[in-house]
Amino acid sequence: MTIKVLDPTYGEEPAQFVAAQRLPTLAGQTVGIVSNGKQGTRAFFDALEQELIDRYGVARVEQVVKPNYSAPAGSEIMDRAKKWNALVAGIGD
Repeated sequence: MTIKVLDPTYGEEPAQFVAAQRLPTLAGQTVGIVSNGKQGTRAFFDALEQELIDRYGVARVEQVVKPNYSAPAGSEIMDRAKKWNALVAGIGD
């Protein structure tokens, strides 16, 4: 019997990561919150939304829930995210 060993490493170099510039302020900005939709996230993100508005002067918060908690955000969410100034992605159990 022959055993074949596979190499799990990816063959190409990853793209260079460049972090987005930090916003000087959240005041007047639109912030998106992307949730995986698991239990307990709604109350937490509702509280976060209120904190962003009350403490940091955020003008608008948009909360969206991924349709599948284990999959990446789909194109609909990614298209909406293009209109946000900042994004919070969170998970819960």
